[in-house]
Formats: sequence, C-alpha cells, structure tokens
Amino acid sequence: MGSRASRLLREEEIEEIKKETGFSHSQITRLYSRFTSLDKGENGTLSREDFQRIPELAINPLGDRIINAFFPEGEDQVNFRGFMRTLAHFRPIEDNEKNKNPATEPLNSRTNKLLFAFRLYDLDRDDKISRDELLQVLEKVDVEQKMSIRFLH
Repeated sequence: MGSRASRLLREEEIEEIKKETGFSHSQITRLYSRFTSLDKGENGTLSREDFQRIPELAINPLGDRIINAFFPEGEDQVNFRGFMRTLAHFRPIEDNEKNKNPATEPLNSRTNKLLFAFRLYDLDRDDKISRDELLQVLEKVDVEQKMSIRFLH
C-alpha cells in the first residue's frame, strides 16, 4: 500500500508538503496511504462523509468541529494538500524547529495552534467565542467529570 501511495504522489509534491507542514517523507507517504483509503469516491478528495466514517471522530463529542476544520468556508471537499495542512496543526512543537523567519511561522507553532483551536469553538466565525458557543461545547462534553471545572455552573 505504501508503494502505491509513493507512485501516486510525486517527489516534488512530497518535498513541498515537507517544507510547508514539517512532516517527514515517511509520514507523508503513510498519511497519503490513509488519505487514499478514506477516499471512497476515488477522486483525490475527501468529503465530510469520508471523515465521519473514521470511528474515533464518529464517537468524539467534538468530532463535527474537528471535521469542519478540514474544510475552508463554503468547501465540501478537501484535497491531500489541505488535509496535510490541517493535520500539521496537531504536530508537536519542537524547539529545534523554531523558524528564523517570523513571517512564515510553522503551522504547528504555538500561535497557529491557538488560532486553530479558537476556530474550533468560534462556530459563527465572528472572531469571538460567545457564551452560547461555549455552552454548546460544554453540553457535548461532560466537562465537570473530565476537567473538574465547577465554576461554570
């Protein structure tokens, strides 16, 4: 399966994705293989339905928000490059990856991770998390049990 993924993804594309996301060659190849296995339409893109078939996302109370993070506003498909850009936010921050050029901050920088997490909660995309948006999340997750946050009641 890995060799099939390698043939379909050109070396130049792998190098560009490596620079943009920080993933290694083998990680990109492995994730491309996973991407193609999720692509039930075999059209080089994933739909929301493709993501909803992932068991871990289907049972996650925030699964819908995570899935929505893969899709720019108004889009209903994501290609491999967009898939990798979103996944890059989940990569650990490594001290040896500090970027010397602040204009091109890595996708997994603290700032970009914070913005990404913020967007998961800002449902109406007005650059604010309203009380209602926060309560929607808290209704899905038993926060008191999982995080022992009692001051919200």
